[in-house]
Parts: sequence; structure tokens; C-alpha cells
Amino acid sequence: MKILVANLGSTSFKYRLFDMETETQLARGGIDRIGQPGAESSCSVEIGSHKSERTQVVPDHASAVQICLEQLTDSETGCISSVEEVAAIGFKAVFAGKLSGVRKVDNELLEMMDELSDVAPAHNPPYVKAMRELQAAFPEMPLVAALETGFHESIPQANRLYAVPFEWQEKYSIQRWGFHGASHRFIGQRTAELLGRDDLKIVSCHLGGSSSLCAQKGGQSMATTMGMTPQTGLPQNNRVGDFDPFALPLLMRKSGKSLEELLSELGKSGGLLGLSGGLSSDIRDLEEAAGNNHEGAQRALDVYVANIRHYIGAYMAVLEGIDALVFTGGIGENSQYIRQHVCAGFDWAGLKLDESINQTARDEGSLTAAESKVQIWIVPTNEELVVARQTESLITK
Repeated sequence: MKILVANLGSTSFKYRLFDMETETQLARGGIDRIGQPGAESSCSVEIGSHKSERTQVVPDHASAVQICLEQLTDSETGCISSVEEVAAIGFKAVFAGKLSGVRKVDNELLEMMDELSDVAPAHNPPYVKAMRELQAAFPEMPLVAALETGFHESIPQANRLYAVPFEWQEKYSIQRWGFHGASHRFIGQRTAELLGRDDLKIVSCHLGGSSSLCAQKGGQSMATTMGMTPQTGLPQNNRVGDFDPFALPLLMRKSGKSLEELLSELGKSGGLLGLSGGLSSDIRDLEEAAGNNHEGAQRALDVYVANIRHYIGAYMAVLEGIDALVFTGGIGENSQYIRQHVCAGFDWAGLKLDESINQTARDEGSLTAAESKVQIWIVPTNEELVVARQTESLITK
């Protein structure tokens, strides 16, 4: 069985094709600038050793999928003989409230995602639009949404509820939903394979443009940093992270800005970008600037690291111990600076990083010092494979 996994943006479409018999990736590709007036899209594909790229106007996501299928079935360079070989398209969807888990894409799901677009404004609108386009263009092909919140359904109420009137939770689903579910699920499964145990207490650190931590016990989520929305938890690249809502009336009064304007600033000009004084939201830029004594860059790095360390300590308490600390995501896999400073001073918990290995480590592997009682690893995530597995499971039931 072959599953196509789609990762959508408002003007982009990235995909991977998996052969589920061997769980191997057959192809990957991407198309950008979809639906942009007067703009040509870059349509790239990688199938085995063959790589190609061309430009053309792509009016919508349905057209992008059609181009993708043409690439995959090309008589000379393709990896499948016909579109019929694709059993389903799986989507790494973000938020649909109580319609969580893994679900067939239908009108009920799309209406709920549309209704909750203000919770995930950067994610839900492009997914809803694209899914509707694909329903119309490929009515016979199953579309499956693997909601990021699904992995966190195991979180106990004590770690899940806000201290708000309980009827808000019952009527409006106001609670900590958590996100990055596919990534944290993969990290839990892969770390269990690497260490040969299925009862591990793991803190998985998905650190990238969007960051979150998850406390896992025996492969189940017990707590996670993101809450009701992906704007919460750790400072993100340009999103605020945790913030006291009672500051908003003061900001409205002092700045003269509306609630909508302030929320937009918190979602677009906050996080690392805001902390650095507008310098950059990219850790690589911040590390370089901090090395040249840029005060704002150092401030952003310090706050980011402090927040990660805060949650690691908290999750040690949630789990009543820790067996493994795992780094993943673009920052987690590539920034030796962040890993070093996050792990510093945890000797009291039996957690010690091997500094020499950390300096050059990038691929999957252990960073654990010989005297450390806690395993420290880099594990590159594979969210698309998780979505492919979930999609296969649903359509073969």
C-alpha cells in the first residue's frame, strides 16, 4: 500500500510518498507560491537519485496535487505506474477541537476546523481550503486527517485543565490540547526502539521554528507545553509563548491598539523575534549575533533556554524521574549551543552531556556522558511516517 502524506501551508504543498509494506520513502517534493497572482511556482521532486525542478503557475492546491501525481507517474522518472496505486492522502492536520485523533475528512471535520480557525490561524485555513479543493478534484481518493492533538488525549485532567470556570471546558473545550503530536509520538516510539524498553520516562524536546516539550511515560503523553493554541508554551520563532492575558487591557489602554492588533503582534512579532529587539527569529542568526555581543540576541537565547529548562524540571516531577532527554527538530538536531546550555547544571538529576560529542553531533545518536544516569539523544523526527502509519491503519480497518 502506498500513502501520500501532505504538509500544507497557505501557499505551499510539501509531500512524501511511502510504501507501507516496507515503510520506505519512495519520493518527496514540494510546490510553493500556490495561487499567487502573476507568480510562478517552483515544483521540485526527489525520487531515488533523480531530482528535478521546474517552474509554472499553480492556481490552487488541487492543481498542486495533480502536478505531484504527474511527477510520481512520469514514465521515465516516476515511481508508480498510475494514480490508482495511491491508496489515500494523509494530512498532518492541527486542530478540530473534540474531533481529535485520526479521522476521514468529511464536512463535519471541515466545518469544525473552519470554526476553530482563530485558535490555529496559520494552520487551519489553508488545510480547510486545500482539503475542500481535493475532495472536489479527487472524489474517489480517501482523505485522512491525523490531528496533532490526538497524541495528547492521554494527558490526565490534572495536567490538562486550566483553572477557569469548569463550564468553559464543558461548553467551549477550553483546555490544554497540545500540538506536535506526530513528532512526539515518533520520538517516543523511536527512543523505545533505540533503548530496548517500552516503559521509558522521556522528555522529548521538539525545538524548531515552532517548539514544544512533552513528558512521556511508556509511550503516552502525560503533559505538554503547548496549551489551547500553538501560540502558547515556549517562546516560538515569532509567537509569544506563555503570556498573562490580564496584561492585554493595560496594553490596549496605553498603546491605543485594539485587541485584534495586539493579538496579531503577539502572534507575529513576539517570541525570539520580539525578544531580540526585532533582529531575527532564527536561532542561527541569534547565536552568531550573540557571539558578537548583541544584547538582544543574547537575551532571546537566554529566555528560550530558561523556558526549556523550566519545563524539563517540571516534567521530571510529572514523571517522577527521567530515563531519557531527547532533542529533535531543526534547532534540537543542529544547535550544539542550545543543547549545551539546556543540559548545563542538571548533574543533580544524574543528567550530564558529553561536551565533545555535542560539538559536532547532528544525526541520530547519543550525547550521553559516561557518568550520566540519564540518556541524552538526538533523534531526527519523522512526522510524515507517523501520519502515513495512522492513515494506513484507518483505511484498512
